Amino acid sequence: MPGKSRSKKGMAGRGRRVPATEFKARCLELLDRVRQTREEITVTKHGKPVAKLVPLSQETTKIFGCLQGAVTRYDDLVGPIDERWTADG
Repeated sequence: MPGKSRSKKGMAGRGRRVPATEFKARCLELLDRVRQTREEITVTKHGKPVAKLVPLSQETTKIFGCLQGAVTRYDDLVGPIDERWTADG
């Protein structure tokens, strides 16, 4: 039918299914929808799932400073050591 979306509601709890052609035409709109509603969208080709849009977790991990206080030993990292070793196995 003209003007009617070919998108289907997936099985309960699985989110929405969208054909790849529709995803291509409405990509940015669908990305915004996932962000706003937290709904998963499965992209299909010929009726078979090929990709899934899922919302990012709300919790973000800080990369810088995440190991602050984890170093418990402060030796000289570049100084000579008292052991003799060889690089030949």
